[in-house]
Amino acid sequence: MTAEEIKAEVERINWFHQIDLGHGIVTPGVDESAKKLEKIGLPPDLKGRSVLDIGAWNGFFSFESERRGADRVVALDSYCWGGEGPGTKEGFDLAKRVLGASVEELEMDLMDLDPDKVGQFDLVLFLGVLYHMRHPLLSLERVAAVTRGQLILETHVDLLDLKRPAMAFYPGVEVCADSSNWWGPNPPAVKAMLESVGFQRVEMVDCSRGPVAQALRKLRPTFKHRERLVQGRAVFHAYKD
Repeated sequence: MTAEEIKAEVERINWFHQIDLGHGIVTPGVDESAKKLEKIGLPPDLKGRSVLDIGAWNGFFSFESERRGADRVVALDSYCWGGEGPGTKEGFDLAKRVLGASVEELEMDLMDLDPDKVGQFDLVLFLGVLYHMRHPLLSLERVAAVTRGQLILETHVDLLDLKRPAMAFYPGVEVCADSSNWWGPNPPAVKAMLESVGFQRVEMVDCSRGPVAQALRKLRPTFKHRERLVQGRAVFHAYKD
């Protein structure tokens, strides 16, 4: 494809990830994907390892894992690829074609994950998915079953001021006016859930309040919706030792 043809294809797709397609073209996603790499702690060298990217959508982290030398990368999605979510599979397909990537594709619901069907992976990426799951602990059981080595989990978190494990339930559109956001676990809850599904070692490697929440903290005495002051994002590394 020529640069002009790639640009034309990019412009007609709704992007989430920002993917460098070469030719000076970066997809116009709202997610600053490359900036997340250091925060989530994706290993710089993945040679000899297999990777499963759950909730791949446009595939930035799948393609980056392949670029870092992974022997096998499987991108899994159903919500967006199946047309139920805000995006489609078109972005993934275009990026894979332009990049000449060999990432495998698996359109499957997370709840159907089974090591007998898909095998196990040295590294599983579970980024921005947990809080969308109606049954978070059961979801983590499915994820743990296909994780042979390490899991990298990134998620929305809530109730950051509580030291005991707890989760906020969002029955409507309380978070970002998005009805697919169901839960806001706090870090102790995420850690406890991961341990309960079989990860022997769990480390929180990053936790930060969202930019809106940080700004509103100054208004704590007068701000009506206090729960917004204790939300953010967190990253966990969990291991099967």
